[in-house]
Amino acid sequence: MNFGSDNWAGAHPEIAASLTTHAAGFAKPYGESDLDAAIEEQLKTAFEHDLSAFFVATGTAANSLALTAVSKPGGIVFAHREAHIIVDECGAPEYLSGQLRICPIDGEQGKMNLKALRSEVERVAAYDVHGGRPVAISITNPTESGTVYTLSEIDAISAIAKEFHLPLHMDGARFANGLVSQNCSPAEMTWHRGVDILSFGATKNGCWCAEAVLFFNKPLAQDFRFLRKRAAQLFSKSRFVSAQLEAYLKNDLWLRIAQHSNALCRQLASIFDACPRMRIVRTPAANELFVIMKVEDADMLEREGVVFLRWPEAGMGVVGEGEVVGRFVTSFATTGEGVRGVGGCLGVEVEGINGH
Repeated sequence: MNFGSDNWAGAHPEIAASLTTHAAGFAKPYGESDLDAAIEEQLKTAFEHDLSAFFVATGTAANSLALTAVSKPGGIVFAHREAHIIVDECGAPEYLSGQLRICPIDGEQGKMNLKALRSEVERVAAYDVHGGRPVAISITNPTESGTVYTLSEIDAISAIAKEFHLPLHMDGARFANGLVSQNCSPAEMTWHRGVDILSFGATKNGCWCAEAVLFFNKPLAQDFRFLRKRAAQLFSKSRFVSAQLEAYLKNDLWLRIAQHSNALCRQLASIFDACPRMRIVRTPAANELFVIMKVEDADMLEREGVVFLRWPEAGMGVVGEGEVVGRFVTSFATTGEGVRGVGGCLGVEVEGINGH
């Protein structure tokens, strides 16, 4: 009953098998193998766009180098104050770019408030040389609060980016989970909406170590191969990243995994919702669930072997004295049996729980 995070899970069996398949033989290194080229073509097909793709090791590298690619002296990036690039990346975007600053934007449920975003962009745009200048907007989708920007919300942010001639970056560490929740195509959630660069995350969705930076606005990628190499993110045996993505994209495995984890997250939410001692913060939009519970109930779940993370209370509604927020994340490895096990711990039975 492990709901610690989707990066606690191992590799999906089909992805692990693909790694084994490509372990034999020889191939050109440094992204120049036939398999590397084939995966870029598959990504072009999946996104219906003549994009440029670059593989990196981590989501932090993807985000930081994507923003470095559009950085300028005195440049300021705008992102939600809970964004991964602000809270969880140890200053990597600032460090790797050597010049960026990030302006935090407020907003409920992990989403930037449009008025606040416009106000901050206008304020910075009015600076002279002493204050700096806007260089990009970055959105996290799904957000760090487990919510998902709707297509219309992305349109509205994109309109601000276009008005101020700023590239729009999307941190898609859980991109597939957000995509299936919106029931749209990859193109419709990205470049159709004006997204210029996507950090395409696959590690959390069943891969071993596979992240990519996708440039829909290809001129922005002109220096990226040098940025990636300088940041020690150019794999020698890059075919092993491509081997993972080959299985990931084949027969829409990436979407099927996301549908599975999203569905089981909703089923887990129904268990907590049926327990009078618990309060779910909101119905999950993707594969992250936040639950307010008494400390003693959190302790009990942990004693029973339920793994989850105790989460900061900010933005989670009213958390009373003696209560904590728990974050539960589902993955390809989550099973209906595991979800039902949580119900057993709480004395709750809910019909319709399925999943292998």
